[in-house]
Amino acid sequence: MSQLKLNVSKIRFDDLSDDAFIQIRKLLELEVVPFSGTTIWRKCRNNEFPKIYKLSKGISAFRVGDIRKYLADVSKREFSEERT
Repeated sequence: MSQLKLNVSKIRFDDLSDDAFIQIRKLLELEVVPFSGTTIWRKCRNNEFPKIYKLSKGISAFRVGDIRKYLADVSKREFSEERT
């Protein structure tokens, strides 16, 4: 019987659905955000980053759609600040 092998190293952030979950280490690996893991956790504690979901013991992740919205909002803010 052949087994299906998923090569997760070739997954791109843009290919994920908005309902998918992504862990911090994958965000860092894919360079989705320009922050360190420590900074992401700090921003989460200060409500400056999307909500993190506890999926199981030792597994926490963000909804991809929430990360995309966060990135779009940051881009709009930065663009608006540059124009003033």
